[in-house]
Amino acid sequence: MAKKIRLVCTAAALVPLTLLAAACGSSSSSPPPASKATSNAASSSNANGKSISETGSTLLFPLFGTWQTAYSTANAAVTITSGATGSGTGIADASEGLVNIGASDAYLSAADLEKYPGLLNIPLAVASVMVNYNLQGIKNLNLNGTVLAQIYTGKITMWNDPAIAKLNPGVSLPAMKIVTLHRADSSGSTFLFTSYLSAQDPSAWPSSNVGTTITWPSAPGALAETGSGGMVTGCGSTKGCIAYIGISYLAKTTAANLGQAGVANKAGKYTTATPAAIQAALASFPAAPASGAEPLINTSAPTGYPIINYEYAIVKKTQPSAAEATAVKAFLNWILTTGDSSKNLDTVGFLALPSATQSVATTLVNSISG
Repeated sequence: MAKKIRLVCTAAALVPLTLLAAACGSSSSSPPPASKATSNAASSSNANGKSISETGSTLLFPLFGTWQTAYSTANAAVTITSGATGSGTGIADASEGLVNIGASDAYLSAADLEKYPGLLNIPLAVASVMVNYNLQGIKNLNLNGTVLAQIYTGKITMWNDPAIAKLNPGVSLPAMKIVTLHRADSSGSTFLFTSYLSAQDPSAWPSSNVGTTITWPSAPGALAETGSGGMVTGCGSTKGCIAYIGISYLAKTTAANLGQAGVANKAGKYTTATPAAIQAALASFPAAPASGAEPLINTSAPTGYPIINYEYAIVKKTQPSAAEATAVKAFLNWILTTGDSSKNLDTVGFLALPSATQSVATTLVNSISG
C-alpha cells in the first residue's frame, strides 16, 4: 500500500535560509545534504575559525538553537549556523566535510565508522523518544514492544484490538482505526524506536529492520512525516494516530492534545519519559566506552524509561584548518560544561551526561585537530 508523505518543517531563529531550504524543500525519503555551494561560500569564514556549521537531528535542534544563541552572544566573533535536516543527513554532511558538526540521535556503529572513517561520536546530552497517540478521552495507555511492532507491521489495525485491551484493563478503547506515523527523512528517532521494537521482540521486529532509514511495512493508511515537528503536526491532525516523537517536543505534543503512552521496559513495567524515569534508566547502564558509542535501549530498571539515548556530535577528527579545529573544540567544550546546565536542558526534557561519560566526551573533543 502506498504511503502518504507530508512535509512540515520548523526552524529556530538564526538558522540560515539556505539550510532551512535544505531541511524543508524535498519530498524524498531523505532530505538533501547541505549544498556544496553554501559550504564553499562559508569556507573562508570556517577556515579562520569565525564560523561553525551544523546540520542533523531534529530532536536536538531546539536545544542546539539555545546553545547557538547563548554561545554566539558570549562569543560575538563566531557565527554558528544550524539546520534541522535529520540525523542521517547530519552524519553524511559531517563525513563529506559540508559541515563541522553532524548532530545525531544515533551513534556510529563499527560498520558506520568503516563507511565514514575519521569521524568521532561525541556524546553531548541525554534525550528520549516518546510514543504518542491521538485518542480523545484516553489519558493513560500502556504499550509494549510486541504490540507496537504488530501495529507498525499492520497486524493490529484497531485501537480496541484484544492485544491492546489486555495491556489496558479497565480502559474503554474506541473501535477506531490506527494510523501509524513514521519519519520520511533519515532519522535518529527512527533508529531509537526500531531499536526498542527489536530489543523487546526480535521475532516481531528483526534487527535487520533497525536503522535511521528503513523499509517500513505496509500498515493501512500509514503516514510518513518529515522531522519531529512534522510528526507532531501530523499526529495532532489525525484521529487515531500513533507516533514516536522526541522529548524536546513535549510542549508541542501537549499543545496538540496528544497522549503519551506508558512504554514497557525490560522488567515489564510501564513508564513515561519523565526526568526521573530517564535518570533511572541511565543509571542502569555503564559509562560510555572510549568511542562514545553506547546503546541505552530497553533498560532493566523497573522504574526506568526504555527509549533513551545520548545525543551526539558527529565530527571529523581532523578538521580542514587549525583555526577551525580550535573553534569547534571550544564550542563543544562549552556545551559539555556551560551549555549542559539545567537551565538549558530542563526546557527540552534532556539530562546532563553522567560524569564518567562527560570525561569520555571531553577526551574525544580534545582529540580534534586541524
